[in-house]
Amino acid sequence: MKKWLSLAAAIAFVPAGLAFTLHKSKASAPTPKPDLIVDQKRLLQNWVVRVEKLPASFCSVEEGGITPGEHTLIRFTVSTPNIGTADVNLGDPNVHFAANDGLYEYATCHRHFHFRHYTLYELIDPATGYVWRAAKRGFCMIDVEKYQAYPGPASNDRNYLACGAPATATEPAIVGNQGISVGWADTYVWKLGGQFFVLDGGDGQPPVPPGDYVIRITVNPAFTAASGEPCPNVDSNGLCHQLPELNYGNNVSEIQITIPDHPGKQGVGPLKNQPQLTAEPID
Repeated sequence: MKKWLSLAAAIAFVPAGLAFTLHKSKASAPTPKPDLIVDQKRLLQNWVVRVEKLPASFCSVEEGGITPGEHTLIRFTVSTPNIGTADVNLGDPNVHFAANDGLYEYATCHRHFHFRHYTLYELIDPATGYVWRAAKRGFCMIDVEKYQAYPGPASNDRNYLACGAPATATEPAIVGNQGISVGWADTYVWKLGGQFFVLDGGDGQPPVPPGDYVIRITVNPAFTAASGEPCPNVDSNGLCHQLPELNYGNNVSEIQITIPDHPGKQGVGPLKNQPQLTAEPID
């Protein structure tokens, strides 16, 4: 009782104008960053195993070391939405290329800049762990389509639309603007150059026998920098990534597929009976 009386008396004699303020500690807001994912549903609904003719004029044949002619392929679509709190904003690849910062390389067949270490395509034998690489060698990162599952504003603009290219002896440089806006996706449809695995050994890899396999897609994959190669961002495991992200743990999607013995030109899979390609669109 005496303690309460003493406290009351002390409060009563606080000089006028003096007030007590309680402060709550505020955690600093996280820095806005992109967050790239692989749209698994899009991948699951857009693949086909079929026989195709690949002429020498296709960039994917040149870049992938593929023997021109008829081959058994698995084609597929990959979409990489940005569900983060900031755009992937890289700007003009000409500037990065001139600075030699390791982000871009020039694709001579495509005649524009490709972002390095953007997405990794793997075909995996789950029984042995063996991995085949896809024909695709580079990526031009732009806003292709709205990601409908994005929970943020539906009205945000499309901002990144140009791959960019250096000047030639006869043409000026093309100013690029590469990136992915929040709520948008960079999408590589199955018809584009390199959106396939060669299954019959025509690219120098071992043939892929009929059976069950996993297609694994990794966006902004981790890599170990070679000597002299820049390492722009480091994850908790000490590995490099080209782009900063809110979460590196959601960058992988996988689907299971069955490769048949004789798919024919009409093909097997969700995209069966699609017309054969007479030209190869490039990204």
